[in-house]
Amino acid sequence: MRSLDERPVADGGDGRRAVPMLAADRGGFIDRHQLWTDAQYAAAGQLRRVVDELGIELIRFSFADQHGVLRGKTLTREAAATALRSGVTAPSSLLLKDPSGASVFPVFAADTGVGVAGFAGAGDIVLVPDPTTFRVLPWAPRTGWVLCDLRFPDGAAVPFCTRGLLRAQLDRLAAAGYAMTVGAELEFHVFATDGPTDGGLDDDQVGRPGAPGQASGTRPLSRGAQLLHEDGLDRADEVVQLLHHGLTRLDLPLRSLELEFGPSQFEITMTAGDAAVAADQVLLARSAIRQLCRRHGYHATFMSRPAGAQTASTGWHLHQSLRELATGAAAFDPTVPGEALSPVAGHYLAGLLEHAGAAAAFATPTVNGYKRYLPFSLAPDRVAWGVDNKGAMVRAVGAGSDTGVRLENRCGEPAANPYLYIASQLVSGLDGIDRRLAPPPAVQDPYAADAPRLPASLAEALTALEADPAFTAALGAPVISWYATLKRREFARYLAHVSDWEQREYFDLI
Repeated sequence: MRSLDERPVADGGDGRRAVPMLAADRGGFIDRHQLWTDAQYAAAGQLRRVVDELGIELIRFSFADQHGVLRGKTLTREAAATALRSGVTAPSSLLLKDPSGASVFPVFAADTGVGVAGFAGAGDIVLVPDPTTFRVLPWAPRTGWVLCDLRFPDGAAVPFCTRGLLRAQLDRLAAAGYAMTVGAELEFHVFATDGPTDGGLDDDQVGRPGAPGQASGTRPLSRGAQLLHEDGLDRADEVVQLLHHGLTRLDLPLRSLELEFGPSQFEITMTAGDAAVAADQVLLARSAIRQLCRRHGYHATFMSRPAGAQTASTGWHLHQSLRELATGAAAFDPTVPGEALSPVAGHYLAGLLEHAGAAAAFATPTVNGYKRYLPFSLAPDRVAWGVDNKGAMVRAVGAGSDTGVRLENRCGEPAANPYLYIASQLVSGLDGIDRRLAPPPAVQDPYAADAPRLPASLAEALTALEADPAFTAALGAPVISWYATLKRREFARYLAHVSDWEQREYFDLI
């Protein structure tokens, strides 16, 4: 791949169209099905140069599954060249499993029951790398990392590719004349580990599909109850330095590292940007934090309410705004003096509130996350909005600032699949814009407001999702059925488990 001047032709450059394709790549799966843009071909050329110059020996080809967990294969340098031509195959059954690894659908049957052809017999899907996402891992020697989209062997898009589902909603938004900007505040816990020093597992930590092993033993790093305590953060400076170095070396737009209210509770914020890019960045940041911590004797978790975190659960506060494609103008800034929102922002906000129950299935996709919806906890418990009020589900903030007005949805949990969480906001907000919905008045006291409650459980959220025609129309009936079936199985396993609460409550009493 020769060096190129990729400036537009009008600026004296060769333009992207001048980027050559290697002869060995012509006629491959990616070329044959026209799966890359000019920018991706240019990025693939840069990827090859970086691999050669830095002596990269291994590349991880990863995709986000339905639970927002990265899965994929690590290829050698030699095999990676073929993957950039033909993709990487993986079992389609990965998309039909619950978080424990148990298959929810009959994966070896001719009809798996998902309503989409291509999954019979646990046949292969193709991971198509997106070379614009390529990173060099700062903690793994001579190792690269690239995110992938999912295709069937005939080149057709896999409808359960969550990255593709978000792009489809962003295309709908673009057709309406807007683009989306997203900023992420992501909370998580970091604990010191009590496990074996050799990195192995105890016998009771080994699990099987449908029955995960015991969780790791851990100890807190901070006492809690001291929000933004500088000395507390300094005591955890080894973690702060570790994460800062790792995330910035990944070119992730880290803004801040903060000590939150609960024991061992931290938060990162990232600079706002394009929604599709921001989703990739959240996915990579979560995986990087877990891997960096594990390599240095810590355990990081994005579980919303782990044991010992009763004083403060973690959330994912999703800041979102729209801009006009034609002018680049901020679409949420008020046009009438004294108003908090523009008419478009009001319609979008009304959509978020109208569909909050259904969207919760994506914003809070775990059993554990619903234990966060408590009054007076800096987490919402009902469907309401306020102006710069951190107790409301949606907080309107930024009026008069350099960044402009944005809506902060505070009901999400940090474990949410970023593509599905952001897509759920677009489905909701676009319906509000299309139907010109009007929001109710802003609340002053969100925990006492006369407003609908957020779903009390994952099961309630799934019922709301299945009954919401806007989500079915936007994502398709097969996607809703697939997702709800997976998550209902997860909830059923939870209900069937005899908990320590039940043992304490009943064993000696009755």
